[in-house]
Amino acid sequence: MKTVIVIFTGIQNQINPADVVQTKSILIIVPAENFNEQEFLGTKNTLERNGLNVFIGSDANTVCTGTQGMKVKADVSFFNIHVNNFAGIVFTGGPGVLNYWDNNFLWKTAGKFCNSGKLTAAICSAPLILARAGLLNGKEATCFPKDKDKLEREGAVYIDRNVVVAGNIITAQGPYAAVEFGMKIAELLKYGRTYG
Repeated sequence: MKTVIVIFTGIQNQINPADVVQTKSILIIVPAENFNEQEFLGTKNTLERNGLNVFIGSDANTVCTGTQGMKVKADVSFFNIHVNNFAGIVFTGGPGVLNYWDNNFLWKTAGKFCNSGKLTAAICSAPLILARAGLLNGKEATCFPKDKDKLEREGAVYIDRNVVVAGNIITAQGPYAAVEFGMKIAELLKYGRTYG
């Protein structure tokens, strides 16, 4: 009886998706006027240091202006936001975010992200957007401490911590929590969970 040995050589023409590291993109919603620079920069810089692509979304016609005069140009207008283009959405705070608490379009957009299992996050007074969209009903969340009663009236379970993670929703209290907030977002997007 003969033994036949067959050797196949050649170049693999398909890439195993598991071997490819895909950079995830995140959308940060910035108020057109009076956003908090410390929250914005702390979150954005932390996400970028963790290898995430950051895009800015706003309804500003030209640039967004922070409380200290910082100018930021939006990459995406509200009406050009496509959920499939991003791994998650982050709402940054500051006094200007109060103008968006009752923004029906942002409620629907946040709902699309959240209900599709994508990261949905907000800091400072911005968790009220998520709460008024009905996304925090019965869930643990935090916000800027002066907004605690408003958050609870919308059905959220207020937790007095810098950052609170409830499934795919992350909320944070204010500027002092921005870096920790960014780290929790990065952990959830990179590893599917948060640590600590």
